Amino acid sequence: MHDLLLRNVRPMAGESCDILIRNGKIAGFGTFEADGAMPVEDGQGAIIAPGLIDAHTHLDKTTWGQPWHVNNRAAILRGRIDFERENRKQIGIDPHRQSMRHAIGLAANGASHIRSHVDIDTTHGLSLVEGVWQTRDALKGIIDIEIVAFPQSGVMVMPGTVELLDEALRQGCEVLGGIDPCGIDRDPKGQLDILFALAVKHGVDIDIHLHETGDLGAFTMELIFERIRANGMEGRVAISHAFALGMNDYLRVGKLIDEIARLDVAILTTGAPSATVPSIMRLKEAGVRVGGGCDGIQDTWGPWGQPDMLDRAKIIGMKNGLRSDIELAHVLHVVSQGGADVMRLKDYGLAIGCNADFTLLTGETLAHAVVDVAPRPMVVKGGRVVARQGKAIVEMP
Repeated sequence: MHDLLLRNVRPMAGESCDILIRNGKIAGFGTFEADGAMPVEDGQGAIIAPGLIDAHTHLDKTTWGQPWHVNNRAAILRGRIDFERENRKQIGIDPHRQSMRHAIGLAANGASHIRSHVDIDTTHGLSLVEGVWQTRDALKGIIDIEIVAFPQSGVMVMPGTVELLDEALRQGCEVLGGIDPCGIDRDPKGQLDILFALAVKHGVDIDIHLHETGDLGAFTMELIFERIRANGMEGRVAISHAFALGMNDYLRVGKLIDEIARLDVAILTTGAPSATVPSIMRLKEAGVRVGGGCDGIQDTWGPWGQPDMLDRAKIIGMKNGLRSDIELAHVLHVVSQGGADVMRLKDYGLAIGCNADFTLLTGETLAHAVVDVAPRPMVVKGGRVVARQGKAIVEMP
């Protein structure tokens, strides 16, 4: 952990001040004199915000830095899943190297924490998780990575997957994932019963991809709610994507959101341009924890995406039709404090005693910073400068 005096910054676009950092923690705001040995940095009047949080991504998938991947396949979920599983080795997607590229890109662009879903299936066993574990160890002090044991190919339709999930959680995956209990496994009761039993056994949270839309997605959500109540897992479950909350039935969605708030279910959104997405402002009004993520970037699923949570904030804001400064400031909240709330990060934020994990932003106001999407002037992790002007202190492999 490091000491640092950061001069002339504007916390959350407020008044300019200095920030004193000792032992990797924020020790004070005001005007300070540096001792002889303390590093001093000039923020040049930039906005300072807590480190950005990518709370929904897939570090093991990107083709970033590889030859261009030609994608001429139909955009059918099951087909994309199967193609990726069976061809990733041939394509050369090494989970350690590619996750390093993705994570370093996020760190360079102001992120301090990542929640990454990592595929576990009977084709690859735990090898993909092991590759991302290598990355997590290699980037300690640069960015923190939380790993979700993710059965992307299904649970019930892939015999042997349950045992692999059990072992991954035993070895240290912090969260258990799931995916479309109806659409992928065609057995929502079977999948959800197994997932909740594993989560209770290992004392971990659950984060379920739910691409299911409309009434089908609402039905699956209600099954999830039943199991949260039955297992006493209030506050321990997240639903990623939650496309059903974007359906054109205001009252039905309202009832789902009311139950989400009662059970303290977190929602994670990527602002997917091609799908119905939950309204982040409606979720805010209900008091629901909402985080954001860049999902997969430039992978076998599609060519889009950047390892940059401000780029993702812009996508989320545009998909939600947000324009006012208050709304855009909330988009920044979703990709920072919101993700920290979902991941229940300790000592996160801009207050005395918090970890000195933050990023400088360009712009006059928070809204301006969101739409500017300029390189981050400086990124600090644990009191150490880890990136400047969009370039991290570690090189991409």
